[in-house]
Amino acid sequence: MRVIIVGCGRVGSLLAARLAAEGNDVRVVDRVARSRRLLPTGFPGRFHEGNGYSRTVLEAAGIEHADAFVAVASGDNSNIVSARTAKETYRVPIVLARVHDPRRADLYGELGIPTIAGVRWTVHRIHQMLLHRHLTPELTFGNGETLLIRSQLPDYLAGRRLTEFDVDGEVRVVEVTRAGRSFVPAHNTPAEPGDLVTFAVAATSLGRLRGFLGKELGT
Repeated sequence: MRVIIVGCGRVGSLLAARLAAEGNDVRVVDRVARSRRLLPTGFPGRFHEGNGYSRTVLEAAGIEHADAFVAVASGDNSNIVSARTAKETYRVPIVLARVHDPRRADLYGELGIPTIAGVRWTVHRIHQMLLHRHLTPELTFGNGETLLIRSQLPDYLAGRRLTEFDVDGEVRVVEVTRAGRSFVPAHNTPAEPGDLVTFAVAATSLGRLRGFLGKELGT
């Protein structure tokens, strides 16, 4: 996966190091050249000096072929501008942004850009959302500890009771859309081919949910 990270502070450098260690193609952008010192010795990715919303800089970083874009600079304004540029101009499939002012989270949400706050949690959440990129949250609660995720149920699960996918404290089926009609499933409601299912899931349990849906997602 090619990932462009704007902002090489504590969050950006930690995330870049982790993703690069996992074999991803990581490009880091920061307007301050000396910030590259935060990257580990021997960092295999690339560093680009410049503003994260400059098309010239972004194109030099390879945004036209990027699979994901993460804006974690120190300013909310620059994050939202660069994230919108990635999403609306270059159509990057996955765009995530860090928000420092929680009051701005709604604005990001209206633009369809998931947000994350806090250093350690930011690194963890962005890493989880990239790792489980087929499971895009419809809605997040708190600081992203709980997510609502919709996914079409794989045909091989048809016939099983939907409540079989519930894991106490981790995953719960909360809604099903079948043939265009939405309903809350009963205890014995069986899954049918084509069901679009909404899961409430703990962010730390995305791997478990992905395991349920893995064959359909090609993972």
